[in-house]
Amino acid sequence: MGEVRLLSVLPKKIRMTRQRQVILEELKKVKSHPTADEIYEMVRGRLPRISLGTVYRNLEIMSRSGIIQKLEFGGDQMRFDGKPEDHYHVRCTKCGRLDDIPSSPTFDFEDAFHGTCNYQITGHQLLLTGLCPNCKETKSQHI
Repeated sequence: MGEVRLLSVLPKKIRMTRQRQVILEELKKVKSHPTADEIYEMVRGRLPRISLGTVYRNLEIMSRSGIIQKLEFGGDQMRFDGKPEDHYHVRCTKCGRLDDIPSSPTFDFEDAFHGTCNYQITGHQLLLTGLCPNCKETKSQHI
């Protein structure tokens, strides 16, 4: 079932199965931060027999391994990002659209909060909220 490779640059090594490779390729094609259900629909075009459970399981494995990011912002549906490096996001409060913020501030959050609580800080997620360009335009047309 396709070539199997071992990814060695990751914090946690996993086998890159054909299913994981296709899921990763499809996720990297979009910037929309899709849900697992949306990724399932995208992947089915190339792997018609793949199950939704397999997609969920592989997304979880790849996010724990650092290949992709799992975005959990409160009560919202979990979304996934094919860009594993640290970066920030902005979500539209009207339509729910989620985008990357093109640049990250140079402020070191982990360092700033070091010692302020009994936790060992291992990472953070920052979500800004506002109106996306489409919703902002719609709002200004109704004023």
